[in-house]
Amino acid sequence: MTARGIRGATSVASNDARAIYDGTLELLCLMRDRNGLRPEDVAYVLFTVTPDLDAAFPADAARAGLGWEDVPLLCAREIPVPGALGLCVRVLIVWNTDRPQSEVRHVFLRGARSLRPAWALDLPESGG
Repeated sequence: MTARGIRGATSVASNDARAIYDGTLELLCLMRDRNGLRPEDVAYVLFTVTPDLDAAFPADAARAGLGWEDVPLLCAREIPVPGALGLCVRVLIVWNTDRPQSEVRHVFLRGARSLRPAWALDLPESGG
């Protein structure tokens, strides 16, 4: 088995714990479903948030929302580049799989679609 990275990002409506939780959970569920992730195959997950998000840890959505209690999770701050997209949660899931990297499905939602247009998913803009 090889370790592969799955990238994802989303933007949330506000610096609110519920918005961060809900936006992160939506992103993680899509990443899980598009790739057939099982928590026992996830090596670790790294979350970053832009400096304007400090109301909650996005890792809480993985623990409480997905039950990923045994998966190592880490939250960090994104580099504050002037003009960069704000209110953004980014995720890197490192996953043990036999799937080739070309078959990994990345997920970029909401305002974060502009970060990686080739990996963007079209979803309704309500709720985040």
